[in-house]
Amino acid sequence: MSQKITSLVTGGAGFIGSHVVRHCLELGHEVVVLDDLSGGFEDHIPAGAVFVQGSITDDQLVTRLFEEYRFTYVYHLAAYAAEGLSHFIRRFNYNNNLVGSINLINESIKHKVKCFVFTSSIAVYGAGQLPMREDMTPMPEDPYGVSKYAVEMDLKAAHEMFGLDYVVFRPHNVYGENQNIGDKYRNVIGIFMNQIMQGQQLTIFGDGEQTRAFSYIDDVAIPIAHSVNTPASYNQVFNIGADKPYTVNELAKVVGACFGVEPSINYLAARNEVMHAYSDHTKAHQVFGEGSGVSLSEGIRRMAEWAKVVGARKSKEFENIEIYEKLPQGWEKAARPAASIPA
Repeated sequence: MSQKITSLVTGGAGFIGSHVVRHCLELGHEVVVLDDLSGGFEDHIPAGAVFVQGSITDDQLVTRLFEEYRFTYVYHLAAYAAEGLSHFIRRFNYNNNLVGSINLINESIKHKVKCFVFTSSIAVYGAGQLPMREDMTPMPEDPYGVSKYAVEMDLKAAHEMFGLDYVVFRPHNVYGENQNIGDKYRNVIGIFMNQIMQGQQLTIFGDGEQTRAFSYIDDVAIPIAHSVNTPASYNQVFNIGADKPYTVNELAKVVGACFGVEPSINYLAARNEVMHAYSDHTKAHQVFGEGSGVSLSEGIRRMAEWAKVVGARKSKEFENIEIYEKLPQGWEKAARPAASIPA
């Protein structure tokens, strides 16, 4: 008789998390989803998973869940992943992305979790050499990247001190079905689709010649889910995602074609971001095999068909901006809190 496998997926109502939940269920895991629905949607959670609404920053809730379910594996995908915005929400960023992660690591150590799978980011590299490789020394340039790298280092320390096995994935520019297209601070493909469906101009920071390798969800969620069954992945770090970079201008044309429109573009002032970012995936291919083979045009076509069914979503303003100085164009709220207005 096979032993019951119970997995916790934090952020399981979110984009990548909901896909990881589906693949874990297909592997026969009993899955508990912990999500505060700040960026996800309950109807994204696949049938068969147990849903608990709450935050990883609630250490008492986290403790209760570990005691009740005795998780075999933890897949930690909960984060507020607006990298560019993280400069302006530093306290919120570190509470959610670092302290919340430590709550999970503490309980994983205490309850002898067999493997802790962490979704980090290529933001840890900063503006380093290209392509980004796992053997490079990370030099994150924004609070989001700093928080992700801090969790990576803490997992390494927890393994060396307590024997907690882990796998770290550094995905990048992931897109596909279930993405939150109403989030104006991140995920450029979803932003473009939302703008097109609302008859708006597409907004691009700078001249649009910055490049990214946009990664279809299957190239990311499947290896994450299967990593616990891949001994060669334990206590390793992997870049994961697509290989070929495209400019944001090229991307706008592909998205427009999927909706049958020639996009009109509003170029905004450039923001502080890395101009070119793409990774080397040799290590991931050696351990997990080749990717899905889904091209950018095919992946965007699939996402566009899903988005047309879901429809446009209204962008939410982030309510807790901590620093307004140098906030990028288009991210300002209509009115600042009274306390921040000088007398």
